[in-house]
Amino acid sequence: MDRRKFIKTAAIGTMIATMPTFAKEIAPKNIEQTIVDAVLERLKKVMAVVGFGNFNIISFDEVLKVSRNYSKVGEFTTEELAFIEELFYKDSKEFGFFGVRTCNDLTQPIYKKDIYKVPGTGHYIFKDYLPLYNRLIRDVGDTLILTSGVRSVSKQLSLFLNRVKRLNYDFSKASYSIAPPGYSYHSVGDFDVGKVGFGLANFSSQFAQTEEFKKLIQLPYVNIRYYEGNSDGVRYEPWHIKVI
Repeated sequence: MDRRKFIKTAAIGTMIATMPTFAKEIAPKNIEQTIVDAVLERLKKVMAVVGFGNFNIISFDEVLKVSRNYSKVGEFTTEELAFIEELFYKDSKEFGFFGVRTCNDLTQPIYKKDIYKVPGTGHYIFKDYLPLYNRLIRDVGDTLILTSGVRSVSKQLSLFLNRVKRLNYDFSKASYSIAPPGYSYHSVGDFDVGKVGFGLANFSSQFAQTEEFKKLIQLPYVNIRYYEGNSDGVRYEPWHIKVI
């Protein structure tokens, strides 16, 4: 789905969901852990070629081009591509993720004319929402920083599979803490913020205890995407700014 089309048509339900119970591991049919590992390793090599910042916005077509042109990356196998396609087009509700799909095309690109790279972060903001980000920095202070902005399908795929692997290849548990590829609001406008120097704690409930968050949440124009008990079945994310 085109980003602007999504923005015009998105509607968020009001039903409140509780934290899911993980009765069993959920993974695409007939997919072995070795394929997950192989795809992750290839994506890691692509990032090493294009760099961290560019990997945030690289399209899947560009990923395939890099894999073909760089022998140290190597082409994706038929099995790896089948896995990626099945994962992307699968209904996320099978994983326990109840958010809406934000992108219908695995190869949907991020257009550079629509984004701005925030200095010193390695991350991008859609230009439509740059005024909002700048206003946040002005109102909260320069100890607030962008920790994750625009994400392409390829970037979200990498993040999701990394979480899957860390959680013993449990796709359901992974989807509780990160949206599957095709379902991330980072592809249409949302962004994450944190406290300078706070590291990975910015992506934990600890961020909600910082002075930066306390100032942030008092601003009348700020909304948090994944509040406690949200209807998407996602953990509480006080760092995730909702723009859509």
